[in-house]
Amino acid sequence: MTAESLPTPAGVAPMYGWRRVVLALSVSGVVGLLVSPTYVASTAAWQVIGRYLFLGLSALTAFGIFERWPRRLPAWIARWALQVVAVAVVIPPTVVLIYVIITNGDPTPFWKSAARMAGLSTMIGTGLLVAPWTAVTALFSQRDLAARSFELMKSELERKALDARLRMVQAHVEPHFLFNTLANVRELVVSGSPQAASVLDSLIAYLRAAVPRLRESEANMEQELQLVRSYLELMQMRMPDRLQYSVHADDAALKLRCPPTTLLTLVENAVRHGIDPSEDGGRIDVRVTVADGRCRAEVSDTGAGLQGGGEGLGTGLASLRERLKIVFGDGAQVRLATIIPHGVRAEADFPALAVA
Repeated sequence: MTAESLPTPAGVAPMYGWRRVVLALSVSGVVGLLVSPTYVASTAAWQVIGRYLFLGLSALTAFGIFERWPRRLPAWIARWALQVVAVAVVIPPTVVLIYVIITNGDPTPFWKSAARMAGLSTMIGTGLLVAPWTAVTALFSQRDLAARSFELMKSELERKALDARLRMVQAHVEPHFLFNTLANVRELVVSGSPQAASVLDSLIAYLRAAVPRLRESEANMEQELQLVRSYLELMQMRMPDRLQYSVHADDAALKLRCPPTTLLTLVENAVRHGIDPSEDGGRIDVRVTVADGRCRAEVSDTGAGLQGGGEGLGTGLASLRERLKIVFGDGAQVRLATIIPHGVRAEADFPALAVA
């Protein structure tokens, strides 16, 4: 890859511009200081250094001009090569200009003075030796800086794309969850259940805690377990004679990372598709374990079982698969299995990563 094939990002250009100036002045000053003893005694070191600083800025100007001009080049000319050649070409006329300026008013032209011609030759020689190599070094430094900047930009864009995708998927989760929960309350109201008011109060308190988390991009398993316990308490108030449950989790799982409502989605599906359709209701057992660097969230129910032998349990599980894939990639899985004689076991298996 050549230096011209990797454009410098807009945010990097100003920073690198200052680095160029510092590099050019530093190299020019050091070279001027080193060669100053070769000049005649009447020429002070600061005068020699000043000439080299002017020469360095002239070379830098040529380097910058041909970085962007002409805008289009023939395919056989690399821009970096044009910049290096421009730096070399500008050295001799700039040195001549310097000597014209510093000898202005002298009775003897500089080209008739052996001492001045020796200084001019030294300056051209060192300029041609040092400036092109400095330009090449700057080009490689610019390429590396641009490459690092592009990697950072790429990583940031990928992160933002994943966040946007996750929020889009969660936008589907929120109404799905709310509609299902409100439908449960509606059934109590329609049936005239005396528990409708208390269930509605519990639902309001629960939603105040749960809804804000639906909009978060990250949660831990301890928060998920709190939501699940509150949700199951609410559902048990709704059908006290038809639902029993238990919740267990390894201590090591509490601080593990997971998308919001990961565990709640599995439990909600167990209630919606297992317990509700079953005439006798059933039991839901929630278990979260950690082993071999992986977290396994398992929700088993003794309800109606898989309908038609398929896995299509609605929007919830499809959304959960998508959210786990966004966060963990191919390292996450959602599985369903039939429990004999009746019931379903749903599992979410993903890497055990602590919340950052």
